[in-house]
Amino acid sequence: MEYSIQELEKKANSLRLDVIESTSEAKSGHPGGSLSSADLMAALYFRVMKHDPADPQWDGRDRFILSKGHAAPILYAALAESGYFPKEELITLRKMGSNLQGHPVRGKVPGVEMSTGSLGQGLSMACGIALAGKLDGKDHKTFCLLGDGELQSGQNWEAAMLAHHYHLNNLIAFVDRNRLQITGDTETAMSLDPLSDKWRAFGWNVIIVDGHSIMQILEACSKAEDSETNPTAIILNTVKGKGVSFMENNYEVHGKACKPDEMDQAVKELRCNL
Repeated sequence: MEYSIQELEKKANSLRLDVIESTSEAKSGHPGGSLSSADLMAALYFRVMKHDPADPQWDGRDRFILSKGHAAPILYAALAESGYFPKEELITLRKMGSNLQGHPVRGKVPGVEMSTGSLGQGLSMACGIALAGKLDGKDHKTFCLLGDGELQSGQNWEAAMLAHHYHLNNLIAFVDRNRLQITGDTETAMSLDPLSDKWRAFGWNVIIVDGHSIMQILEACSKAEDSETNPTAIILNTVKGKGVSFMENNYEVHGKACKPDEMDQAVKELRCNL
């Protein structure tokens, strides 16, 4: 079925609720950047990407790489909501014996394409997958979600150069531009602006959107898929901790789960939009 914009918005809030409940149960994890990515994940997993939860290794599937692997809670939520594994497993996040580790591990969770967590490496992985697809004559797309803070790692720009050199028009990179990282503001830690000019200088198509507008995300993905030669970077202007009032634009929630009273408030706020 094809979900409407309104249904996708509700899906995004449902994913946010999953993130809050799973990280709060674990008493650890990274909710901030997971919440800022929820609208993108809803758009990708319930409208944009070709994938089959009943056949996770289907050859014709699109590939998704979570470069910012610490945002595993939002990936797990999207996979569970899609049907890759029972939603009840989400509360096992980060617990001993659970498949849902703090960072995604290929082979442990259906739908996880690559093990990630060492920041700055995911785009290189995505380039390899996209290049292999081209060489094999496949028509699948490769999607990669990057945190803005991890763009301070130089390997990203080597990958960006490679993607342009090999005309990887089947590669779409998303940057979760919430402007906050674990130590605070990204521009104080290591300035990224002018970010769009950097991507263009490496030969990429660049699209800038409101990362909390499902419509704009879908339109950007459609434009990216029409590219005949170049890879595309979609910069998502987002709010860290989006959807929970006391978490929004608060860098301290980067890797800090809610306390019990905070969880109650967060759940109450998110359920208002379901």
